[in-house]
Amino acid sequence: MFAKRFRQLLLASAASAMVAGCGGAPDNQLRIPTGAGGVGFLPLLMMREHGLIEKHASAAGLPDIEVRWIDIGGPAVMNDALLSGSVDFIAAGPPGFLTLWDRTRDSAAVRGVAAMTSLPMYLNTHAGHLRSLDDLTDADKIAVTAIKVSIPAIIMQMYATQRYGVEEAYRFDRYTVTMTHPDGVVALLSGTSEINAHYTSPPFHHREREDPSIRTIMTTDDVMGGATTFTMMSTTTRFHDENPELYAAVLAALTEANEMIRADPGAAADVLIAADGGGGFDRAGLVEVLGDPDIRFTTTPENVMRYAEFMHEIGSINNVPESWRDLFFPEIHDVPGG
Repeated sequence: MFAKRFRQLLLASAASAMVAGCGGAPDNQLRIPTGAGGVGFLPLLMMREHGLIEKHASAAGLPDIEVRWIDIGGPAVMNDALLSGSVDFIAAGPPGFLTLWDRTRDSAAVRGVAAMTSLPMYLNTHAGHLRSLDDLTDADKIAVTAIKVSIPAIIMQMYATQRYGVEEAYRFDRYTVTMTHPDGVVALLSGTSEINAHYTSPPFHHREREDPSIRTIMTTDDVMGGATTFTMMSTTTRFHDENPELYAAVLAALTEANEMIRADPGAAADVLIAADGGGGFDRAGLVEVLGDPDIRFTTTPENVMRYAEFMHEIGSINNVPESWRDLFFPEIHDVPGG
């Protein structure tokens, strides 16, 4: 246990050092973390691979923009990086964004740029006794990317509130263990660790379901009642207001990246494999994953207000927006978000 904790502290220190080293960027340099990996962050990888921000910035009269892609992920590290001025944009799930929006309303005033993807997350298990969260015992452990604040954690809190009341919102937190998606896959499929369930996203979910012993007992869509934003971009009001042309170039690049993925999943799969190995899939397998109708690459925010209202209900955020448009900059307000 001590060795595991020591390793976690080393990784956290390394990430902090990497972020700290990003400060003091030249005026023509744009800094963006690549995120936690997987299908949800593929639009960023497409933007990097094809120089889309540079392309749209040049078209807007900003020919000398240099985009620095920083290899960090995880909402806590990225939130701190944005607030310290070490990066200019970040990408994360709605819960992490809402925490930052709520925390910075009277300071940096962080708001959303646009959604990147809408897709479900899946609670997979090989434990025969688990048919729902209600069947969890003290012997069960669920791998999630972050306890209490990740999308799976919030979803399980929603489920607990629906079933047992708001006073039981954190009923299932004690069963969760923080683990990256790749490590969660290994732990679940090995069958030898304490992890017997994993709340994960594509393509890691699809990799697990190739094993006939693995079943899906719950999805985020089941609880949210439909398609839900999985990843989204955000920045500070200062950056938005002081760099309108560059901000517009980033939004245009994100829009084009999503269009490219939809138009040519094979080429997008190549980019994902080159970046992080494709989650253990070959090209054909990834093309099939990207063709899953439940996985959508869209800048339209979906069900973000549901997260906001729930997080306010349980006290995770102090303020609740009147509309999803309160959370996003005006450039995306004409889409039918929610």
